[in-house]
Amino acid sequence: MPVHNQRPVDLLTGAFDLNQRRKFVVSNDAGEPVLSLYFKPITRADRNKATTLAGSDAALEISTQLLCQKAELEDGTMAFAAADAAKLQRELPERVLNELELFLFGLGGNTSLDEAKKD
Repeated sequence: MPVHNQRPVDLLTGAFDLNQRRKFVVSNDAGEPVLSLYFKPITRADRNKATTLAGSDAALEISTQLLCQKAELEDGTMAFAAADAAKLQRELPERVLNELELFLFGLGGNTSLDEAKKD
C-alpha cells in the first residue's frame, strides 16, 4: 500500500520491529559471565501491565516487574516469572539490578543511575 494511503497509526506502528532483541550479559564480581538475557523493546502496554503487577506506583517496583516481564533466555523463553521480582530485589546486589534495568530502558553502557534519573 502506498504511504499516502496508509493511516498515520499504521505507518508509525509498522516502522518499528518489536521482535528485535538486545543482549545483556550478567557477570559476577570476578567478571565471569553468569547469564545472558535478551530484551525486546518496551511498549506502553508493557509498562501498564508492570504497574498493575507491581500493585504500586513506586518506580523501583515497576522497573523490576518490567524486567521480569521482558527478560528472555536465548531460546526466547521467559527468564523470570512475575513472582521472581521480590527475590531479585531481596537477594541481588542493587548495582546488578540497576545495571539490568538501565539496560532494559536503553540506558545501559556508561550511564550512571544518577544520570538516568535526570532523564
